[in-house]
Amino acid sequence: MLLVQFKNEQGARQIGVLEQNTIRVIEGYDTTYALAQAAIRQSIGLADLAVKAAGSTLVSFDTVAASGRLLPPLDHNDDAHCYVTGTGLTHLGSADTRDAMHKKIGGDVESLSDSMKMFRMGVEGGKPADGEAGVQPEWFYKGDGSIVAASGQALSMPDFALDGGEEPEVAGLYVIGDDGQPYRVGYAIGNEFSDHVTERQNYLYLAHSKLRACGLGPALLVGEAPAHIEGTSRIYDVEGKVRWEKAFFSGEQNMSHTIGNLEHHHFKYPLFKRAGDVHIHFFGTATLSVADNIVVKPGETFEIEAAQFGPALRNKLTVYKTEIAKVKAL
Repeated sequence: MLLVQFKNEQGARQIGVLEQNTIRVIEGYDTTYALAQAAIRQSIGLADLAVKAAGSTLVSFDTVAASGRLLPPLDHNDDAHCYVTGTGLTHLGSADTRDAMHKKIGGDVESLSDSMKMFRMGVEGGKPADGEAGVQPEWFYKGDGSIVAASGQALSMPDFALDGGEEPEVAGLYVIGDDGQPYRVGYAIGNEFSDHVTERQNYLYLAHSKLRACGLGPALLVGEAPAHIEGTSRIYDVEGKVRWEKAFFSGEQNMSHTIGNLEHHHFKYPLFKRAGDVHIHFFGTATLSVADNIVVKPGETFEIEAAQFGPALRNKLTVYKTEIAKVKAL
């Protein structure tokens, strides 16, 4: 099942089930968050509640998208209660990339870079037996709910950024129940979007490189993620022509960690189990246009799609001006 959040022509929020190119509006709930909290409190599956609440009103997805009324597939009415985080060095990539990576991480571990050590740790211990904890992955913080852009909205980077590059990924979307139990609402495709040039200057700049906007959606996949996910990442120039295109792979079959292991190492912290919070957690990628020496320019558009997740995610790159931050003493 795919769920979509959007605004109607009057500007009111709605949620619906995506059926081909049509949204069947859900009645009694105007957000994914409200629907998820109701499902938790009623001890019913999210898909079952959505089917139960789906009405007869039908809306064209294309019309909603063309008019800029799509919303992220999950959000919180208070941005500060939405964490956006992620894990890296988790994906094996294509067969060729995988073979090359295994050659890089072979031999003496002390001769490896920190990144390759982390990748090797995941390959060797990222898929533990059920009920056990595997090796912990790289982890990073991106921001709160204010950085999340819906499909059709701009991905805006600061003017001090050295790069604005896409990262086509699958994200897990979560709501924390009243008792502090994390519940996975589902999955969505996303553009994790980072400043790779800043990161490459020094790996300790990773935190800075990740404090950027991200794209998410447009649809929420309810249920388990497929073990094999194959999608396409594209960049369109300002004239609308494709200037870069590449397949990306995700799902546990193409990862060095299980999703359960990544979730454990995020939600093992009490800070991330605060009742009522929303979490958007990116699972990583092995496909980047920057690896092909592509520099994305303002006005160009990112497109990320994977058949299991419905319509493509599209965001145009823009730049916003910053000033020297000034702190006033009290």
